[in-house]
Amino acid sequence: MSQLTFDEAAVRSLEATYMSPDVVAQRARVLDLLVPTVGERILDVGVGPGLLARDVARLVGGAGRMVGLDNAPAMVAAAAQRLSDLPQVQVLQGDAGRLDFADAEFDAAVSTQVYEYVPDMPQALAELHRVLRPGGRALILDTDWRSIVWHASDPARMDRVLACWDAHLADPHLPAKLGPLLRQAGFEVRRVEIVPMLSPRWQPASYAGGMMRSIHNFVRANGDRFGLSPDEIEAWRLDQDALIARDEFFFSLNRYAFLATR
Repeated sequence: MSQLTFDEAAVRSLEATYMSPDVVAQRARVLDLLVPTVGERILDVGVGPGLLARDVARLVGGAGRMVGLDNAPAMVAAAAQRLSDLPQVQVLQGDAGRLDFADAEFDAAVSTQVYEYVPDMPQALAELHRVLRPGGRALILDTDWRSIVWHASDPARMDRVLACWDAHLADPHLPAKLGPLLRQAGFEVRRVEIVPMLSPRWQPASYAGGMMRSIHNFVRANGDRFGLSPDEIEAWRLDQDALIARDEFFFSLNRYAFLATR
């Protein structure tokens, strides 16, 4: 399995995608479900560039505590810089499967687009359960890549490209299993809802635009393992360009938000 490399260039690209209107709307929905309140202690597992953590930190206020965790040094650096003016925030490098915190240390935890990268989910959720206080809540959002609807002139080629992209994840279909996994870890699942990422027309400043760039870069580096030649990968990209030029672009993908309590 080939993992994405989150270096400084990848962080900048990810930040641009996270600033797009559809991802901003997703972030607002996550906050609506998590409902951070003044004085709470909240953990962000996979803090990324720190955009969600900043919103959460401002909601818990100076009486609260916000801890952002990420295993990529470039992400930790970006989040620490973004959050440096908020004294209630701490950004740490760490592993979602081994949380270096005390039992019951947090009132709530949030994790968006992280656990699909984690190979041992029972261990990761056991750790999440351990660091939450009794009655504490967890908000987890991840993608099931089987939900994608992405228009292409050659659907079979698109399927091969997406199969290659799936290889960068530990589990590209995690949401289908997440409810039982949460219950087995001792959580009670309170709510599950779809958070769609929909682009019925092309918009460069969108989640779809960011994904097209990321997938193209990943498949160029790894496509040979899936029988994708450089010419076929370029044909995929040119087909998307042609669909955009004809105003025939369409992209839809479902993310799934799980709200659970300890």
